[in-house]
Amino acid sequence: MARLHDLSLVAQTEALRAGDLSPAELAAHYVDRIQRLDDLGAFAEVTASAALQRAARLERPTAAALWGVPLADKDLVAREGVPTRYGSRARVDHVPTASDPLARALDAAGTVNVGKTSTSEFGLTGFTEPLIHAPARDPWRPSAGAGGSSGGAAVAVAAGFLPGAVGSDGGGSIRIPSATVGVVGLKPSRGRLSIGSGFDSPDGLSVTGPITRSAEDAGLLLDALVELAPFRYATAAPGSGPFVDAARRPPGDLRVGVTTVSPWDDDEDIVLHPDARTAFETAAAWLSDAGHDVTDADWHPVGYASLFHVLWRASAARIPLSDDDMPLVEPLTAWLVREGRRLSSLDLLGGLASARAFERRTIEDFSRFDAVLTPALAQVPQRVGAYAGHSPERTFAMQVEYAPYSSFVNVAGLPALTLPVTTDAEGHPVSVQLIGRPGGEATLLSLGAQLERRRGALPHPPVWAA
Repeated sequence: MARLHDLSLVAQTEALRAGDLSPAELAAHYVDRIQRLDDLGAFAEVTASAALQRAARLERPTAAALWGVPLADKDLVAREGVPTRYGSRARVDHVPTASDPLARALDAAGTVNVGKTSTSEFGLTGFTEPLIHAPARDPWRPSAGAGGSSGGAAVAVAAGFLPGAVGSDGGGSIRIPSATVGVVGLKPSRGRLSIGSGFDSPDGLSVTGPITRSAEDAGLLLDALVELAPFRYATAAPGSGPFVDAARRPPGDLRVGVTTVSPWDDDEDIVLHPDARTAFETAAAWLSDAGHDVTDADWHPVGYASLFHVLWRASAARIPLSDDDMPLVEPLTAWLVREGRRLSSLDLLGGLASARAFERRTIEDFSRFDAVLTPALAQVPQRVGAYAGHSPERTFAMQVEYAPYSSFVNVAGLPALTLPVTTDAEGHPVSVQLIGRPGGEATLLSLGAQLERRRGALPHPPVWAA
């Protein structure tokens, strides 16, 4: 028998607007699941009482796409009166007196906030194992981590604790955990959305985006986020249409580039796991069978590692940490912050100039294609604790080895979608990544939905049935 969390986000919103389902019923269902079943570290804070009270006050449906939908903030998004710790012991007692724009926008859209999903400390790493609380674990194999930094959000969606989630992605933080646990993660184009948290990066790397169980649900959530934004940038391409509709229509015959080349190849030991290669080759074959012109992207990036090291250290340097805070933060955070604060203005300007040059070259190299297919991850999910005990430099390198196809998309400002296409020998999902042109989210959602139809339904992790 179907339960409420079996319904897609699209189906839930339709049932809410039709009056077949009340916000109170839906909130109670998810709050119960979270309180009973979240030993996976999905949530850093659960606001059960406030959520149920909020849902009870939503008496009449509105036209808003997210009216009555339970969602949660990533623990980088300040919400007035709710502990917001940024995954850090340095902020253990922090309770904001004002909400970030994203939290205010979601409230205005009629959503029901159920708490905070867990994140890595200040969102700096591609794994979600902060010292302040339990790690986010892969629902398919709880001995493995969920990726990061939106690890809690991805776990909540995969485990049936939320119908969808809003994450942030500065170097893969939506796509890495989504690919790890087998859900859909969409990083929008730079400038597509003008709402976010106080921890959005001034270098333009970080963007807000959806985490869902399908391309159609991702389209619905992106539509809602675009509608909530107070203004939109030029990358929101005119005529791109509602994104949920894009996921429902065939993409037409497109030119798709394929590559397993990573811009880290010359600097780190990047080894593609056989499961990742199988998923990549399977998706390429399916796209070819669907009538697309699938061609080697013939991409040869150079000089990427040095510019990204500058950008990531500079991003960490802006975190407002005092000398008294530094002993409380994790070794990698302290290293990144200290290294970032040692950068000169010339270092930073040089890094930004190199990033803009990389952006131009990448867009030019990919402009021959409507989309480019890559693996989502290079390795299988890493065990919880795998990154502990190493030097900061080695910890950083290990993250690159796990997810070498993510951060360059942020530097180039392009949209990207990760979604599961195959399963490994144990039945765990394995994902690929589709990268679009600037403003090309609609094409990615249409292609992603086409791959989902070819793939068919995937199983859920065991916690889903509980």
